[in-house]
Amino acid sequence: MSNTGLSIGEYLIKRLREYGLQDLFGIPGDYVLSLYGMLEKSPINVVGCTREDCAGFAADAYARIKGLGALCVTYCVGGLSVCNSIAGAYAEKSPVVLITGSPGLNERVNNPLLHHMVRDFRTQIEVFEKLCVAVAELSDPMRAFAEIDRVLDAAVRFKRPVYLDIPRDMVDVRRPIAHVYYDPGVPSNPSALKEATNETIALLEAAQRPLILAGIEVHRFQLQDELLELAEQTKVPIAATLLAKSVIRETHPLFIGVYEGAMGTKEVTAYVEESDFVLLLGTFMTDINLGIFTANLDMGNCVCATSEELRVHHHHYHGVQLQDFLSELKRRQPRATQREVPACLKPKPEKFVLDADAQLTITRMIQRLNEQIDDATIVIADIGDSLFAGTELITHERTDFLSPAYYTSMGFSVPAALGASVACPNDRVLVLCGDGAFQMTGMELSTIVRHGYSPVVIVLDNHGYGTERLLHAGEWKFNEIHPWKYELLCEVLGGGTGYEVRTEGEFDAALTAAWKSDSLSLIHVHLPEGDCSETLKRLGKRLGERV
Repeated sequence: MSNTGLSIGEYLIKRLREYGLQDLFGIPGDYVLSLYGMLEKSPINVVGCTREDCAGFAADAYARIKGLGALCVTYCVGGLSVCNSIAGAYAEKSPVVLITGSPGLNERVNNPLLHHMVRDFRTQIEVFEKLCVAVAELSDPMRAFAEIDRVLDAAVRFKRPVYLDIPRDMVDVRRPIAHVYYDPGVPSNPSALKEATNETIALLEAAQRPLILAGIEVHRFQLQDELLELAEQTKVPIAATLLAKSVIRETHPLFIGVYEGAMGTKEVTAYVEESDFVLLLGTFMTDINLGIFTANLDMGNCVCATSEELRVHHHHYHGVQLQDFLSELKRRQPRATQREVPACLKPKPEKFVLDADAQLTITRMIQRLNEQIDDATIVIADIGDSLFAGTELITHERTDFLSPAYYTSMGFSVPAALGASVACPNDRVLVLCGDGAFQMTGMELSTIVRHGYSPVVIVLDNHGYGTERLLHAGEWKFNEIHPWKYELLCEVLGGGTGYEVRTEGEFDAALTAAWKSDSLSLIHVHLPEGDCSETLKRLGKRLGERV
């Protein structure tokens, strides 16, 4: 693919488009204005946000849904503000392209003290070298095109964030000779793939109680169809980790639930841990996924396959791609012992019978939501009981439950709702957000109102940091936050409808009205201060011992 006559900025936009990117988030600044002008004239839709970290969360959510996200910010004051969002994307394998402008090369002569600079001109690059899988400063026109190719390829291949720094006097610079892009595909080692597959199939066919434990990489590498085909061929049941909730639809007859060690339901935990063969596909064994290390998996019965390693028992195979391993397993059509999925593990939401005057609790709220959500709903859960209670929601389609369930950064959900709304404007986005998390980034609703999106945002108001109250018992003032009249924010923002609810009847009426609305709905839910989900109680008990 020859690219003659394009400038560095034009080539970057062209390559992003070739990867399917349609939208980009960010905030402009003087060091990146020339690139912003170029972006605005391009087919890429630029969504301006209220804060750089919010733009990062929005791009992260967009990437989780569409396969690649991007944001563009200015030098240091913009770039360093987005560090936390990019760190979360790295931890949870979300391919976000961070583009930042920087002082022009001709401005750096004699090391002047230019605005936004910290220490020296490489400070920001050195920071993101720790937070991204690949970085590049596009300062050499002979190398810039190849560097763009390398960095974007790394984002897509490794499903982690990458960083591109464009000095502002390089945006319009053209390469003196033509550039040709070569796809650097990395095939699997055929011998290692064959041997690993042979060993895995032998273990699977000998097992009496096989199980597939699906992880987040099944989603990131878009392997859901391959996973389902393998499971349906073999009739092997599937569990998911917390981070990978909704990796397949939870109404599938082979799905048994979310495995969280002792944090999860005892029936799911027992079913998983009684397995004599567990195929872990794209699963990262984080402390949250393992129920704060209460999981009791015998690794001698496990095959662990991720994009980074393949381990069968204690045998390590190198040079085997996750996609190739899963495809080869499916192609070989192994035979497995049929393992029954008991009725207690099949999702069947409890019939919600409204008690109109009763104080609303989080458990009852989730039961009501289970009657409302459908296959056109994207659920976004912030950290705390928004996430842990949210695990009790039954998702109807795959990849429609988003949460930073490993990195656990508060404030993800409202900006993520913007990213999800941009990615899937015809779906209903449902946000569960604690009051503490909302006060961090909730003003990104301004951008949502500006663009006319219609998420339903539920603010869970229990007067502060409820999870920390469980972890560290006592009347600690640092867990308290100032109360807001959240339902009035729609008036401030000039769009949407706010609701204040305390009872089941008020919540039912507000949710019904919100679901019919074509604009933002903000539901302020007052919860008893000590109220929480059973999952959070179990987490508090386990993690509180460490705190």
